[in-house]
Amino acid sequence: MKERITAINRTLFELETGILMFGAVCQAFVFLVRDKAGYSAGLWMGILIAAVSAVHMWWSLDRALDLPQRQAVKTMSAHNIGRYVFIVAAFALIAISGKADPLAAFLGIMGLKASAYMHFLTQKISTKIYGEEILPPLIEEPADGQET
Repeated sequence: MKERITAINRTLFELETGILMFGAVCQAFVFLVRDKAGYSAGLWMGILIAAVSAVHMWWSLDRALDLPQRQAVKTMSAHNIGRYVFIVAAFALIAISGKADPLAAFLGIMGLKASAYMHFLTQKISTKIYGEEILPPLIEEPADGQET
């Protein structure tokens, strides 16, 4: 199992872990709402949308890094628009269906943002699984006009 997890990009793993942690915390508050099933369904649909969006974000960034700058900007813009259209369409389907709470779905979708803010927690989990991250040394460029 550890080999399968460590094959996943570390940053993506941390983001997905944060999304799931956010979902679990929000699920703990199910007792505060009347429609518990609708809240739970909406929340976890939103969490699923956030998780799929995170994978798409990682995938599109990974592909764009191999492109020239102008093409990368155009490609990332197209992928961002596509991702937003997917999120809005999925959210609209949830709202129209009436089977799940759309506000809970929105809360789940916000798990993507909350996960980014929980990086300090998810990084600790990631370190336990992946080990310490070894970063390459920074490349120092000489200041303008100075030769080395």
